Order: sequence, then structure tokens, then C-alpha cells
Amino acid sequence: MELYLNTTSPYARVVRICAIEKQLDDVKLIWVDPWADDNALLTANPNGKIPVLVTDRGETLSESLLIASYLDGLSSTNSLLGAPNYTDVLALSGLSQGLTDAAFMTVINRKHFGKESDSTVLGVRRQNAIIRCLQTLEGRVNTDVMQSDINLGQIVTGVALSYIDFRLPELQWGESQPLLADWLRRFLERASVKETAFT
Repeated sequence: MELYLNTTSPYARVVRICAIEKQLDDVKLIWVDPWADDNALLTANPNGKIPVLVTDRGETLSESLLIASYLDGLSSTNSLLGAPNYTDVLALSGLSQGLTDAAFMTVINRKHFGKESDSTVLGVRRQNAIIRCLQTLEGRVNTDVMQSDINLGQIVTGVALSYIDFRLPELQWGESQPLLADWLRRFLERASVKETAFT
């Protein structure tokens, strides 16, 4: 299998952590710059986004949660979809994917349009979404889905939070969400998380 990715994408990091947790050692990492219109990436994924997984059969999968679901089905080791808490894992994954999207689009809009893009209608909506997601996650820290063995929801949550710390440190979200900040500190100690740290 081939995984197209870069070192700063939160979406690619989710997939890498999943592959490591599933002990899938046959994933070849292909490092690309999605902004450079890399020919190999565009061939694999015409929309130019990462991550992209090319399976051993030549199938091309995009979108991080879909790739994670595929990887989970390749091995019974460390199920990441969390049966019997399957619905809770999906709900947490979706919530934290939304947090990732809001943070990522904030970063991209600042890159191309400046920090003043935060003041646009869409910028304000993104900022409000980040705040609401963080508050909701704080209230879910002590739930089974957050405290159980590693699952996809936890991975997406941990990556989203660490991405905010990496790209939007001024938010200092841990001050108002102390339980969540403590949860993240523990999550960051996992070997798979350390191996995939943003650079």
C-alpha cells in the first residue's frame, strides 16, 4: 500500500496513527507537497488533497475517516471502531473532525488572505465552531469512549487538539478546558502519536 501525505496535515496524521496502531507495516509513505500540484499525487487523487491511500489492488481511497475505516478492516488487531461502542466512536470522530476542519480552514484562510480573514462571516463561524467543539469535548472527557482503549474517535480528537496547539497556539484552549488538556497530555504519550508528531 502507498500513503500520500505530508508532515503537517492533521488528516494524514490520523491515518498514520491508525496504520501504526493496526500494526500495518506494509504501508509505504510517499511524502508530497499538495500545494505543488505533484503529478503522482494528482494521478492518485485528482482533487490534489492528502491523505490518499493506494491499496495493494490499485484502488485509490481518499478522505481520512474513510481510509481509517478501511485500515481497521484489514486486521483484527486493535479494533479502532470500538465495538460495542461503535456509535459513540463515530459520534466522537465526527465531532472532532469538525473541530479539525474549522481549525484547518482558519489556518489556510490566514495563509492566503491574512489574519483579517478571521473577521469575515465565515471566519467568525469557524471561530465559534472551534469554541463549541472544545466545550463539548470537555464535557465528554470522562465518557467511556474517551477513556477506553484507543479508538478512532480518540485519534481524531487528539490530532485535532494537537493541530490547534501546533498552528493556533494563541487560542490557549487548555485554560478553559482543563480536563481535555489533561486527557491530551496522556494521549500524547502513545508511541504512535510521538512517531507522527507535527514538524
